[in-house]
Amino acid sequence: MTKKKSGSGRKAVALQAEAKPKSKKSARKTSALALTSAVRTLTLESDGLAQLAAGLEGALAEPFADAVDRLRNVSGRVIVTGIGKSGHVGQKIAATFASTGTPAFFVHPTEASHGDLGMVTRNDLILALSWSGETVELKPIITYSRRFAVPLVAVTSRADSALGQNSDVVLLLPRAKEACPHGLAPTTSTTMQLALGDSLAIALLEARGFTAHDFKIFHPGGSLGANLKYVADVMHKGDRLPLAPTGLPMAEALVTMTEKSLGCLGIVDRKGNLSGVITDGDLRRHMGAGLLKAKVDDIMTAKPKTIQPTMLASAALELINASRITALFVVDKGRPVGIIHVHDLLRLGVA
Repeated sequence: MTKKKSGSGRKAVALQAEAKPKSKKSARKTSALALTSAVRTLTLESDGLAQLAAGLEGALAEPFADAVDRLRNVSGRVIVTGIGKSGHVGQKIAATFASTGTPAFFVHPTEASHGDLGMVTRNDLILALSWSGETVELKPIITYSRRFAVPLVAVTSRADSALGQNSDVVLLLPRAKEACPHGLAPTTSTTMQLALGDSLAIALLEARGFTAHDFKIFHPGGSLGANLKYVADVMHKGDRLPLAPTGLPMAEALVTMTEKSLGCLGIVDRKGNLSGVITDGDLRRHMGAGLLKAKVDDIMTAKPKTIQPTMLASAALELINASRITALFVVDKGRPVGIIHVHDLLRLGVA
């Protein structure tokens, strides 16, 4: 006689069944569905961006130019605001503005109605993001902007919304289909918001003539800061330079080359100009009994590649890699003032 399994026993069997690994066929099906979903998401978001680009060539062109002009000429700061996913996008937009020469910061709408409105002055400009334009939490900021004549630029999909009707400039987003199959999770809409924010930031950057030097001021740290350093900031100089005069015997030149440990030796003429370079590769090519008796002039590579001290470190690394060398002499008006080695750049995090 077979005993019936208890409730707990049946539950254990069910859990064991769930714990069984999926078959390869099932796994392949899941993978195929996931890839199909990903492609559909990217396609829908790309369609949204395409509609946004078309708008900038049409009805959105004039308000976009107006917004850029207002943002460029504001004497105070740009106050970016929004709630939910729009708020997260707004924080990124504010950070991008700030790092590209447009003073900006993000103010949370809820905190604004509890005292943070005191951060906003008459000289500022408010950039508010809301897909519907009816976000309740934005009402205090909208009211404040109208009461104190603080310019308000809206990024919304509805010009007839409360936000749209109370704004000085409306950047109208196309009503593109969300990638979310239920049309609920902000996906395509936030992608367009982010792209429009980037478009504003880059347009302002270019209008202001914001340079790589300016970028360096705001990005002193990390790999970006390293890439924005100049060659003059990282080069070896002074007594670290491996230099020898023309006409010097290789026996003496090798001593200097070994002491400096940079894998090369710069050869200078009587005027102090760089005439050539001797590298480890040059030594291997001329290896033989007569090497030590030869003059540096016979071994050096004449007219070597050089760089200026004002070149960006990232550009120097690119040249080193393209030339398949390990070091470059830095010259100013023909005279060697430094040397930069690939290991120095890599240690700094230049990429």
